[in-house]
Amino acid sequence: MSAIPTYDADQLAGILALLPDVDSVELKLTVPDDFQRSVVRVLGIDPLDAVVRQVAFVDTPDLRLSDAGVVLRARRTQRKPGDLTVKLRPAMPEDVPEGYRGHDGFKVEVDASPAGYTCSCSLTVQAPDRKVRRMMTGARGIHGMLDDDQRALLRERMPEGVAPDDLVVLGPVNLIKCRFRAKGYPRRMVAELWAMPDGKRILELSTKAPPVAAFQAAVETKAILAGKGLDLSAPQETKTKAALAALTAPGAG
Repeated sequence: MSAIPTYDADQLAGILALLPDVDSVELKLTVPDDFQRSVVRVLGIDPLDAVVRQVAFVDTPDLRLSDAGVVLRARRTQRKPGDLTVKLRPAMPEDVPEGYRGHDGFKVEVDASPAGYTCSCSLTVQAPDRKVRRMMTGARGIHGMLDDDQRALLRERMPEGVAPDDLVVLGPVNLIKCRFRAKGYPRRMVAELWAMPDGKRILELSTKAPPVAAFQAAVETKAILAGKGLDLSAPQETKTKAALAALTAPGAG
């Protein structure tokens, strides 16, 4: 197995500076396709515990929202209400618009992987599943489904010249999500397997921790995953970036 990657001094200083002002830290690892079956086995993930999800993104066909650091997302989850999210990424804690801290569904979070970390802020609200489904099929637009606070957050970084009528639905992408506990590991983990429209599959393992426990969680997570034979130095990619690339590739749709 390759050596376990370690953040350099600048990365450590950067994440340490963020921790006092964020709500949570999510540790993530994407698993190469060739090792996905073995990872499911060695971690004791039971596919029958999984729930089915659909995720769609809303952007311009040339991804102008994404390029401006905005993610506009809708999700459906088996036997649960849907939800809508406006996310700004990257977004430092000091850049959070006034009045959002403490808002239900709002969070400032650090996503950390062996490849580095990113800080973002997001506001998620629930929506009836039937309305989210209609939006995903193009029967209604997403802008009217957002609440006032989400629209205000979206305006914080909406690219100049982009109007609601310019936005299109990209997706949905189907995935399964499974919560599990690996033997010898004290934290609950999540496995998500995304089936991309180009045939690619992305398996992401993740766990969340409060900021005060972030480094302990990172050490414990490294130990359990490396001990199970996972290559923590494998190339990493985010689900959102990979999905948007596949959904807007020539011939997609």
